[in-house]
This record gives sequence, structure tokens and C-alpha cells, in this order.
Amino acid sequence: MNISEIFQIREGNGKNKNGITPTFPEEIYTTGLLELKDVIAPSALEINANYVRLGEKIARTFFIMSYPRFLAANWFSPIINLDKVFDISIFVHPIDTAGVMRQLQKKVAEVQSQIHIREEKGLVRDPQLDIAYQDLEALRDKLQQAQERLFSLGIYITLYATSTEELDKVETEIRSMLESRLVYVKPALFQQAEGLNSVFPLCTDKLSVTSRFNSAPLSSIFPFVSFDLTSNKGILYGINRHNNSLVLFDRYSMENYNSVIFAKAGAGKSYTTKLEILRSLMFDADVIVIDPEREYEYLTTAVDGRYFNISLTSRHHINPFDLPVPREDEAPADVLRSNIISLVGLFRILLGGLTPEEDSIIDRAISETYASRDITADSDFSQVTPPILSDLELILLNMEGGESLAQKLRKYTQGTWSGFINQPTNVDINQKFVVFSIRDMEDELRPAGMYIITHYIWTAVRRQIKKRLLVIDEAWIMMKSEDAASFLYGLCKRARKYYLGVATITQDVGDFMKSSYGVPIITNSSIQLLLKQSPATIDLVKQTFNLTDEEKFLLLESDVGEGIFFAGLKHVAIKIISSYTEDQIITSDPQQLLAIKKAKQEFAKAGEAQNGKNQNLLETPKNIDETFKI
Repeated sequence: MNISEIFQIREGNGKNKNGITPTFPEEIYTTGLLELKDVIAPSALEINANYVRLGEKIARTFFIMSYPRFLAANWFSPIINLDKVFDISIFVHPIDTAGVMRQLQKKVAEVQSQIHIREEKGLVRDPQLDIAYQDLEALRDKLQQAQERLFSLGIYITLYATSTEELDKVETEIRSMLESRLVYVKPALFQQAEGLNSVFPLCTDKLSVTSRFNSAPLSSIFPFVSFDLTSNKGILYGINRHNNSLVLFDRYSMENYNSVIFAKAGAGKSYTTKLEILRSLMFDADVIVIDPEREYEYLTTAVDGRYFNISLTSRHHINPFDLPVPREDEAPADVLRSNIISLVGLFRILLGGLTPEEDSIIDRAISETYASRDITADSDFSQVTPPILSDLELILLNMEGGESLAQKLRKYTQGTWSGFINQPTNVDINQKFVVFSIRDMEDELRPAGMYIITHYIWTAVRRQIKKRLLVIDEAWIMMKSEDAASFLYGLCKRARKYYLGVATITQDVGDFMKSSYGVPIITNSSIQLLLKQSPATIDLVKQTFNLTDEEKFLLLESDVGEGIFFAGLKHVAIKIISSYTEDQIITSDPQQLLAIKKAKQEFAKAGEAQNGKNQNLLETPKNIDETFKI
């Protein structure tokens, strides 16, 4: 077909000389073009009375039809923050004030007339009419003074689901949330197509279902409000996973400064804690850590802290008989009595429990042991030399009924474990960052070791009030013993008076909650952080923290370093983040640690090689000088 024939066909009836309608190349090209609307359009569209099917999804549009007389601030926030798939369109149309004033004047006259008619008939006054009259007059005054303006408000919500059952479930949830605030919605029956077009970002209100609002209640629907924990001071804990805001928080701004962290092994609890420690040190807080797995050693070196390894063969010792110097508001007798009670609890742990008779004997023996060193309620505790465990053993041997207890104590004074606590204290925690490691301590002694270390720290904390943070990692070890758990609970209750925050960390939620002190410790902690949980313990965590089903599944599906951060009455989904430098200091990932160690070794070898080259350069001139001398 030549050019002249093509023009003849197009100018004629569209057929060639054989009576056939040909297809031109440009028409074939145009037919095969893929436009933007072809890409975003669903595979199918079905419009029903109360939903629209968009491909594999089902959508249903609602409009808000009724509001209460009063709207609280942020009343719409729970809907916006709901973890569901939905779209919301808010249409605000300004209304001419002059026309509204004329309508209000007529309405006021009508209401006033009804009130007068009821008065003339001798009827009891109608409170609803009185309130309407007062509201109308107040609104007229504010409009006249330009303090308020009137608007026409339309709110449309479109829910999406994969089935009608799921859609009905989400609808019921949203309805209940709104109706609890006396806000009522209705589906756009036989107007689902118009509703869908109204929700699409086209700025077209196809439904036109509106209510009149003045400025004050209209501001309560401001949509960009979500739960956050951003304050003007504090440290960065992470990122709010919902709106990407920063979770900045100061634990010392709460009613108490304690926290608990629950997570499964490898979920990032130690990483999170070390990150908080590193940032707390920059805000002039002293930090003390009980480290059961030697995870904080490198961090101690990096920040120039002190690291004490407490074990049977360690050169570091703590004497549980040490006494704190009483403060001005404390009586020496109360301090001595409190220390004796704590020592009785320690011996219950060391001796595997005490009978009531043995408990009484131990209590009297400890008092006599202090008295043997001239330590009484009237003594100056700063000038005395405290006794050691051997002194208590000697007292028990000379007491009626104390021989058996002395025999039990002998393994701690003369036996294999004699180097554990039968020594004067030779550690000093007068440093910004201090770590006590109990990794090399036998499992049988760990609860007692943590008890002794915690008691020593508590004694030192009471001497001087400073901003401090005590981190007890793997706290479930202490919770296995009733006396250790009781001491930890008492510490959490009293810590605030001494400007101390206690951070309790554990992975065995079951062991922690088995103790009668588990829940009280949680309730006495203003901050709770739940990271990834295992399916075996999630139901217990849900029950303890009153989690919703969505929050339960969020913890099950969270990645490492993700979870829920509770601070007082607020909680947000959080993702822990760190800088590269912080990550290199605090990481406990074995693979990453091996890579860092390998990089250090290669760097050291390169440094030695460079030093060898430099030495050769230094020796060359010397040899040349000697040659010239010869």
C-alpha cells in the first residue's frame, strides 16, 4: 500500500478498493502503549451496595454522621494510630460568617420562643432547650468578636481487607472505638463508588455528608498526632517505628528511676543496655554493672572504667560485714540493724536455708561478731575495722547450738571456697563506670555472689547521693533465691531516695515471674522494654503487661533490637539504633567480634612491619657515618 492509497482510504469510508478496513502501523503502536492508569488500575472492579472489590482487596467506605457535644483533644488519634490498612479523608469547607449569623439569630429566637411557651404553660423547664440557648448565644458572641469561625466538616474512612469477614471485624473494632466517644459512623450504602472517589487523593467530596463545626472542636481532629516519647532532655533510646520520631527520654524525670528489660536470647537486650550506659555516661551519671557473662569488659576499657572479676580465685574480694557510714538523717543503730538483717538473708542463701532456731542463732551470732570488734550502735563506723567470716565462725563455735552452723560455714572459711568472702574488701567503686563480673564464679555460688555485690553497691550508694544507674544483667539468677529476690525488691523500692536507678535485665521471664517479687519489681519500674519474645513465654508476657493481640504478635515478629518501650502510661513500638562508633564499642555479636579482632591483628602486623622499615631507615645513616669515619 502506497502513501496515496493510505490518504484516499482515510479521506473516504476507511476501506480499500477490496472493501477491507486495514490496520495502520501507528494504530497498532497506540494500542500497545501502557499508560500510568493501566499500571495503577486494579485487575477487576466490582461495586456492591456496601463494599467495592478492587482486584483481590475489598474496600468499604464510612462517613461520620454524629458527634457529641464535647470533643476531647486528640480524640481521633487512636483511630489514626490503629495498626490497620485504611484511608481517611477530611474535608473542611469554610462557611460565610454573615449568613451564619442571620441563621443563628433566627434559631435563637425559635429556642427562646419555645422556652417562653413552656413557661406560660407552667411546664417544667427543659434542660436541653436551656443548654441549646446558652450554646447558641456563646457561639454568636465568639463569631461576632472573630474569636471563632464556622466550617463544614466531612470525615470519610475507607477500610481494606482480603475478605468480608476480616472487613466486618475491622469495622466492629473501629465502630467500638468511636462509639465509646459518642461518635457514630454509617456505611455509604449504594454510594460506595462515590465514597471511594472521596477518599482517593483527588480533593473531591462526592458524598457531601458534613457537619458544622466551629474552630475549637475542629482543631481536636488534627490528624498528625501520634504517640511519642520525645522530650527536651534525656538520652536517645531509639526510633518510634510508627512515625519515625525519636524516642528521647530521661529516666530521672519519672516517679522512680527503675527499668526492666525482657527479651529472648539474642534479641539485643545487652546491646540496648550498653547503648544506654554509653549515652548515660555523657549526661554525668555514674554506672555500675553486674556482668554475668563478661560482656561489658571491652566497654569498660573504652570508657576508662574499672573492671572487677569476682570468683574463688580472683584477687578482688568483698567483705559482706562492711558497714556504711550513716548519713545525717540516719541513726547508726538503724544502719547496723539493716546490715544484720541483710547478712541473715545472705547466710540463708549460702547455707541452703535456715530453720527458725538457726535463724535466731545466726542473728545473735552476727551481733556478737560485730561486738567482738567493738562495733555497736554508738560506734563511729568510719573508724572501725569490720569483722570477717572467720570471726563469725569462731563466735558460733562458742555458742550453744551454733556448732552445726559453724561446720557448715567452714567450707567458706577454710575449704575450697575460703577465698570467696573470707577476706577484707579491696575494691573501690569511686569511678564513673564500674563493672563486677561473675562469669568465672561457679553456678552454685552465683546467687550468693550477686547478692553480696548488690549489697556492697547499695552500701556504697548510701554513703553519697549521686546520679547513678545500677544494671543487673540476668536478674533471674537472683530471683531463684527468695532472699535475694526480696533484697532486690527492697532495693528497687528505696533506690529513688538515693538518686539511683535500677535496671533489671532478664531473658528467663518464667523464672523471673515465678518469684513472688517478680510482679512487684515490674510495677516499681517506671520504664519497661520488651524486645523480641519466644512463643513459649509470650502468653505470660502478654498477661503481665496487659498487651493486646496486635502487640503480642508485634513482639513475636520483631527483629533484633525491636520491641515495645513503656514509659509510665505511654508506650510505643521502638527500634534501637546506634552509630557506627557506638556499635564497634558495644557489639556482642560473636561474628562481628571475630571480625574486629582480626582487623586489629592485621593492623598490629602492619604497624610492626612499618616499624621495621623505619628502623632500617634509622640504621642506614649510622652505617654510612661509620663508613666515612673509617
